Amino acid sequence: MTHILAIDQGTTSSRAILFDDTLRVVASAQEEFPQHYPRPGWVEHDPSDLWSSVAATARAVMEKAGVRAESIAAIGITNQRETTLIWDRATGQPIHPAIVWQDRRTADTCEALKAAGHEPMITARTGLLLDPYFSATKVKWLLDHVDGARARAEAGELAFGTVDTWLIWNLTGGRVHATDATNAARTMLYNITTGTWDAEICGLMSVPMALLPDVRDCAADFGTTRADLFGREIPISGVAGDQQAATVGQACFAPGMMKSTYGTGCFALLNTGTDLVPSTNRLLTTIAYQLNGKPTYALEGSIFIAGAVVQWLRDGLKIIRHASETQGLAEEAEEAQGVILVPAFTGLGAPYWRPDCRGAVYGLTRNSGPAELARAALESVGYQTRDLLDAMRADWGTAADGVLRVDGGMSASDWAMQFLSDILGAPVDRPKVTETTALGAAYLAGLHAGICGSPEEFAKSWALEQRFQPRMDAETRTAKYARWGRAVQATMSI
Repeated sequence: MTHILAIDQGTTSSRAILFDDTLRVVASAQEEFPQHYPRPGWVEHDPSDLWSSVAATARAVMEKAGVRAESIAAIGITNQRETTLIWDRATGQPIHPAIVWQDRRTADTCEALKAAGHEPMITARTGLLLDPYFSATKVKWLLDHVDGARARAEAGELAFGTVDTWLIWNLTGGRVHATDATNAARTMLYNITTGTWDAEICGLMSVPMALLPDVRDCAADFGTTRADLFGREIPISGVAGDQQAATVGQACFAPGMMKSTYGTGCFALLNTGTDLVPSTNRLLTTIAYQLNGKPTYALEGSIFIAGAVVQWLRDGLKIIRHASETQGLAEEAEEAQGVILVPAFTGLGAPYWRPDCRGAVYGLTRNSGPAELARAALESVGYQTRDLLDAMRADWGTAADGVLRVDGGMSASDWAMQFLSDILGAPVDRPKVTETTALGAAYLAGLHAGICGSPEEFAKSWALEQRFQPRMDAETRTAKYARWGRAVQATMSI
């Protein structure tokens, strides 16, 4: 058994990547699925799309590589986090579409809980802020709005899970109802200090604890797949939320190391080691990974719209057909126009946490066109990343590493990464393997299966593809970032 299958279930697509025992990519398969927007600010997925696309891509990558199940030692799972599902334990049927992490329908619930003074306690125990982003209020909404759901949940008939739990349930034929510590830490129901579901917060959210899955290490036994899925049972031995998996894949194992992943959103994590660092700058304190029962903590900043702003250029404005076109357009744009796009399509994330905000464009002239909008879209990701890293440095202090490791789809854009380095005034390192999310899941699975070595050994395999050094002068950087700040303030005031 010389291969590891990584399942990467994302917000807009599912991917399966097959790695060999040296963690080299052998083959990959990907399948997009629909997004559903039943009302403004609401985002849903069909749970059957999540499962069917995972099963299909897993089978497809095995066929593509000519690898049978007998050659696969383990499966690692990484997933979009916070997205919330509840299903019937007996039938496996969901009671409602999945409520996606981007969904803002519970904003009023969060505001009411804040007004009642509950946020300090919740933040102290979970490391999270009261925001619709997290799973807890989504679970409450489902139990409050689906007929009979609360009574069935209290009777133990229903199961809650984030996407990893839903996939494990389906892969194992309903034999395992489990999650890992990193996904549990994103629900706003899990105490990251004690490592247990928090009964008081569950009571506050009216969430019966009978709903909740078992919580395990990132490298652990999550059961085996049904034999009929792939031809034989395969152990599931690695699980981590997508951003934590990317942190592992980027080998950010030392305190002070930072990574930023550019997918649908952008998520930056700073490893703080065994120190649970409370943020005074409205970042999140979370679990980076957990091995051998010991959590490693991180500060995290979450941007809701990163790669999704390029999708908007393609699908909303229809000014590009492929994401790769943005680089050429950005190069053509008139920099002097200074168009700024604040992509608050589903609210503003860290460090602002304004779910009520919506997107805005500033500085338009008669000469503004697709090139200027494309440039503004790419620049918005750099500006938002600086918002996060400035807050991280303020919380962590001077010990933070000055280098940012990047990955995800948008990291392939040289223009975007150069602007990122320019606006940060710091080096940006892009690794040879940019699919670090799947790589992290594969490593965790291989670690538990005994195929991969220690984190220290794995870190030695990290290889640099390109380092972007800042070229922008300090005066320009300061002026551009100040203009971004004014645009954000204007957006929040509307």
